[in-house]
Amino acid sequence: MLSLSDWVTTLTLIFGGCCSNAITMEHITSTHPHSGIVVTFFQFLIVFLFGLPSQLTFTRPETPHAANGDAASSHKAPSTPAITRRTWLPRLKKRRVPLLPYLIQVALFFVLSTLNNAAFAYHIPMTVHIIFRSGGMIVNLVLGWLLAKKRYTLRQVISVFVVTLGIVLTTLSASKPKSEATTTQTTEVSLYAQGIAILSLALLFSGFLGLVQDWVFARYITPTESQVASDPDILPSWQENMFFLHTLGLPLFLFSKDSIVGELSRMGGGVPVSSCTIPYGVQQYIPAYALTIPSIFIHLFLNTITQLLCVIGVNRLTGRVTSLTVTLILTVRKAVSLLLSVAVYGGQANAQMWAGAALVFLGTIGYSTGGRSKHVKNKED
Repeated sequence: MLSLSDWVTTLTLIFGGCCSNAITMEHITSTHPHSGIVVTFFQFLIVFLFGLPSQLTFTRPETPHAANGDAASSHKAPSTPAITRRTWLPRLKKRRVPLLPYLIQVALFFVLSTLNNAAFAYHIPMTVHIIFRSGGMIVNLVLGWLLAKKRYTLRQVISVFVVTLGIVLTTLSASKPKSEATTTQTTEVSLYAQGIAILSLALLFSGFLGLVQDWVFARYITPTESQVASDPDILPSWQENMFFLHTLGLPLFLFSKDSIVGELSRMGGGVPVSSCTIPYGVQQYIPAYALTIPSIFIHLFLNTITQLLCVIGVNRLTGRVTSLTVTLILTVRKAVSLLLSVAVYGGQANAQMWAGAALVFLGTIGYSTGGRSKHVKNKED
């Protein structure tokens, strides 16, 4: 259970971090639509840097050995407290999950994150992006029924149909191009369709990731929960999961290093901070060299920091409350992000979009409250 202070901290991280992250993400992709891979790289990097200190230890356990020929001492050896020895070289703390299951999750998580951020290059509005990603339960239900032999209640099935209808309405609400030129219309609709296909593929990978995480939780996390309190060398599951999912994914960015460098170069030629509207009372406290930094890098920095806060908040939540509570809170968070997107940037604020959003959020709540009790699993927002 979470104490009052834990609730305040966790909800502040989720609503403050995740909602701010969506706002900065929309600004970055509106001016640099192909920056998805850059944003993804820095998001992975910041989680790795944040988690590394807690994963390292400068002690090495040593098992005490009984004296030779002493049967009594040999019999008591298992109950002897473990001895630790300080070392100069750090090592990673014990993993609760073997490397292979992590590698499978990393591959799915990396592709999922890359696809979601790459979709912005195909004229997908943030409003549609938020609502579309809320429809992951459709894939989860189908894959769970086909592969994991799960059974769902009638209320859950109906809720999934409601979510599906909401996503269709939202997708169609933003599919009409603003330009009146026939050639431009065809191009925009084609790009939009490709973006929707990318998001659909990302939902599929998300469903497979959920099944793998369910299996990992049941196979490795649940049996070792009792060891966490007694062994300081074992971290809570959410910290370990967050660290390894992002750390093991970093080498995969080597395949996209040319795209990352090229996009950073294009960002470097953007409008400097000095050209932005800054109140005079604030500008006089900004160092001169800082005013020459391209303003897009400020937004990239804020996006990276808010993503870290968001990831910490969501993982803190999933490790300490029921899956139903997690789903409801994240649904409310996405609704707040949607409202902020429309309020700050205008967005696709038409009646069809709002109707679709309402169906998605109502269906999500119906699905969450209509199932049998489930164990808690780690989730990515």
